[in-house]
Amino acid sequence: MRFDVITLFPELFAPHLSQGITRRAFESGQVDVRLWPLRDHALDNYRRVDDRPYGGGPGMVMLAEPLLRALQAVRSDRGGEAPAVIHFTPTGQRLDQALVRRLAQGPGAVLLCGRYEGIDQRVLDTQVSLEISLGDFVLSGGELPALALLDAVARLQAGVLTAPSHEQDSFSDGLLEGPHYSRPEVLHLAGQDHAVPPVLMSGHHGDIARWRREAALAATVRRRPDLIVAARTAGRLTAADEVFLRRFEL
Repeated sequence: MRFDVITLFPELFAPHLSQGITRRAFESGQVDVRLWPLRDHALDNYRRVDDRPYGGGPGMVMLAEPLLRALQAVRSDRGGEAPAVIHFTPTGQRLDQALVRRLAQGPGAVLLCGRYEGIDQRVLDTQVSLEISLGDFVLSGGELPALALLDAVARLQAGVLTAPSHEQDSFSDGLLEGPHYSRPEVLHLAGQDHAVPPVLMSGHHGDIARWRREAALAATVRRRPDLIVAARTAGRLTAADEVFLRRFEL
């Protein structure tokens, strides 16, 4: 799959794409990322890509024409293909694991990274296929959300992670992930001993699997009870899950 990123700050991407376990996806070409500096598509001597908004108000607006030229350059480079164009904005659809999985199985997209007060609405109305938000807060631009999306998509590619790893992630089955433990078996903190739950050292795979399921259910009840409601509606909870949840009066 191929992602073309239109951005004012291409230098933000290189460090991330070459670090960590997800670099396997980028280095192998499983996720082909191409950067398109927006100022390369400004025609004036100042390489201007923004101007004051009509009607007044604070800040600047990204101009339509450089963005349209950049999009046309991307499509020409892709042989006339018209890929989905994703714009990152607080008003967009909340990014979740279901959407990440769908994008990870697709052909890629153009990632449009806005800055300033925003992008000329005419570009959004005519060129954008999907608007995505990371949450109910505002960032300085679309580069960090674009990096988050690229990372989330890359880690789902074959061979990037150990096979079952992403299958046990939070949200993979609609629940939050439970806790993890490693050495030492007993950790001394603030005058107290904190031991690893004995079941995890029992060697009994069935008991361990059930403990992990119940730990995930408990974490979800405490932190995101709305996910329990959604999982129940979707039929993802077993009879044993429901018995366990009764102790939380759910």
